[in-house]
Amino acid sequence: MIPVAIEVEIEAEGWNSDGLAAEALAQAAGEAALAVAEWTGGVVVLLTDDATVADLNSRFRGKDGPTNVLSFPAPDNPEAHLGDIALALGVCQREAQAQGKPLGHHLQHLVAHGVLHLVGYDHLTDSEAETMEALERRILAGLGVPDPYAAERDADHV
Repeated sequence: MIPVAIEVEIEAEGWNSDGLAAEALAQAAGEAALAVAEWTGGVVVLLTDDATVADLNSRFRGKDGPTNVLSFPAPDNPEAHLGDIALALGVCQREAQAQGKPLGHHLQHLVAHGVLHLVGYDHLTDSEAETMEALERRILAGLGVPDPYAAERDADHV
């Protein structure tokens, strides 16, 4: 059996501010996402800054500016490396603050989201989004993280 390996590289020291334990949180979220999606393999999670993610976004997606998370699926390989994920600290901090949630919860949500992209899930259609969001809620519930989509659903029912 191919082992699950979540390797975390921290380039922006702000990821470890206020005792966040970003590496452990990212590893737990990645492992949980692979378990729920019933996949095995390796993933590298890069916790970096907005400038690095903006550069990646421009070079690989042709889009200006940083985004919260980017996923780069790997081609088939004998090591079962599924791909790489990059998260932008500043974007993630601003989003977490705007959404009134701890940065650690947002980090785990985005790592789970990125891993699901690596194993083939997407959210281009409403049906795909519903499937992917349901998996994210299940992954996060197992980590003790509240439903990241609850506020959106509550706003829709007002």
